[in-house]
Amino acid sequence: MGNWVVNHWFSVLILVIWFGLNVFLFVQAFLQYETDDKYYYTREILGFCSRTLRKPLDHNLTFHKLVAYMICLLTAVHIIAHLFNFERYSRSRRATDGSLASVLSNLSHHGKEGDAWLNPIHSPDTTLLYVTFTSIAGLTGVIITIALILMVTSAVEFIRKHYFEVFWYTHHLFIIYIIGLVIHGVGGIVRGQTKKSMEESHPHECAESFEKWDDPDHHCRHPQFEGHFPQSWEWILAPCILYAFERILRFYRSRQKVVITKVIMHPSKVLELQMKKRGFSMEVGQYVFVNCPSISFLEWHPFTLTSAPEEDFFSIHVRVAGDWTEKLIKAFEQQKLPLPRIEVDGPFGTVSEDVFQYEVAMLIGAGIGVTPFASILKSIWYKFQRADHKLKTQKIYFYWICRETGAFAWFNDLLNSLEKEMEELGKVGFLNYRLFLTGWDSNIVGHAAINFDKATDILTGLKQKTSFGRPMWDNEFSTIATAHPKSVVGVFLCGPQGLAKSLRKCCQRHSSLDPRKVQFYFNKENF
Repeated sequence: MGNWVVNHWFSVLILVIWFGLNVFLFVQAFLQYETDDKYYYTREILGFCSRTLRKPLDHNLTFHKLVAYMICLLTAVHIIAHLFNFERYSRSRRATDGSLASVLSNLSHHGKEGDAWLNPIHSPDTTLLYVTFTSIAGLTGVIITIALILMVTSAVEFIRKHYFEVFWYTHHLFIIYIIGLVIHGVGGIVRGQTKKSMEESHPHECAESFEKWDDPDHHCRHPQFEGHFPQSWEWILAPCILYAFERILRFYRSRQKVVITKVIMHPSKVLELQMKKRGFSMEVGQYVFVNCPSISFLEWHPFTLTSAPEEDFFSIHVRVAGDWTEKLIKAFEQQKLPLPRIEVDGPFGTVSEDVFQYEVAMLIGAGIGVTPFASILKSIWYKFQRADHKLKTQKIYFYWICRETGAFAWFNDLLNSLEKEMEELGKVGFLNYRLFLTGWDSNIVGHAAINFDKATDILTGLKQKTSFGRPMWDNEFSTIATAHPKSVVGVFLCGPQGLAKSLRKCCQRHSSLDPRKVQFYFNKENF
C-alpha cells in the first residue's frame, strides 16, 4: 500500500482533493442554513430532547465560524492543487519528447469535433494568468475567492463591534459567492474520456501503446474527452431552496405592521420601545431583529426582548453602541410626529429559554447585557401573581455588573416590584440579587458609607446594598454549591468573552464529580 501511494502520489492527491471538495460543498451549503431562526426552529423541534442534546445548538455561531475556517482551508488546498496542475499542464504542453503526457496535450489538434482536448493550455505560450482570466473556471474562481476573503476579514470581532455596517454588507457577498460556485464548473475544465471513446480505446489496453494510435492497423485510436457536467448545484440546491423560502417568510413577517405604544428615555441614554404586532408570540430571553427604514433600508440589528411573555406588548432597550443605534435614539429623542417606522423580524431563540428548566439559576448580566434577564424576572413576577405551580425553579441568584450608577436606574422599578411581591408571598429567599458597580470614585464610596445604615441603598433605592468592584466568583460558586449540594444549577451570562471564560472555568471547578451532587451548566448568549 505504501509503495502504491509513493508511485501514485498525484492520483492520491487528486482523490484527497476530490473528497475535500465534496465536504467543502456540503459545509458551504449547510453554512447558509444554520444561523438565526433556522437555529431557533431546530431548537424548538428538539425542545422535547434532553439538555445534553440541545446544548450544542447554543454554540451555533461557534460552529458557523468553524465551518467558515474549514471553507478557507479547503479553498487554499483547492487553489494550491490547481497551481500544481497548471504547472504539470504547462510542462506537458511544452514537451517534445513524444511522451504520453505530450501526446494527450496535443489532442486538440487531432479531435474531429475540436472539443476533444484534455489539456486546458492549448498553446506552449499560454500563461497561467491568461487561462485564469479567460476561462469561466478561472474568472469565477478569482471572484468567489475575493468574496470569501472579504467576508472572512470583515467578520473579525473588531470590525463587527466598531464597523458593523462593513460586516453586514460584505457578509452578503455570499450571494455572489454561491452564484459563482454554481457556474464555476460550467467551462468543463475537469474532463473525462467519452463513453464511446472508452469502448474504442480503453486506457488499460491502449495507454501503453500510445505510439501506435496513428497506425490505421492498430485497434486503439486517439481518445476523445469531454467536460464533466458541473455538479456543485446538486450539493447546494436544497439548502438554497430552504434559504429562499425562509427569506420570503422573514420578509413577509417583517413587513407586518408594528405599532409603537410607548417610548421611554432612561438614564445613561437608554431608549425603551414598547410595541405591538399582530400574531407576535415570545418566550423569555428571546431576541428580535429591528430595522428602521428612515436610517437604513438594509440594516437589521439584534435586540433582546425585555418584556415578559405574559405582557400584552413586547419591548426592547437600546443603548448607543454605534452609528445606527445613535441615530435611532436621536430620532426618538426629538419626539416628532409621526414617529419613525420600525420593522421587526422574530422572535428568535436563545439559551435563556431554558432558565426555568433548572432548579437553581444564576443570572449574570454586564451593563446592557441585563436585558434578557429583565424578561425572565418580569415573567417570574407574573408567575407569582398567577400562582403558577408548574414553576420548577426554586431559587434565582441574579448578578448585575455596571460601570456607572445611572445604568441601574431603568431596572430599579422591576427589582423593587419583585422585592415587594416576594415579601407579600412569603418568598423572600426566592430571589437573591447583587448589584456591582465597577466605575466609582471616592466621593461615591464615601457617600454610600455615610448612608450605609439606611434601610435602602443610597444609589439604587433598593434594600440590597450596591457592592463596589467585581464579584469574587469562586466565593459565589462555593456558597451556592454549599447551599444546594444536590441541585442542577444553570449559569446564564450575557456579557463579554473574558467574563465567559472565567465563569466557564468556575462551573468546571465547582461541579461535583458525582453526577448525583451539584452540577453547574454554563450558558452564554450569542448574537
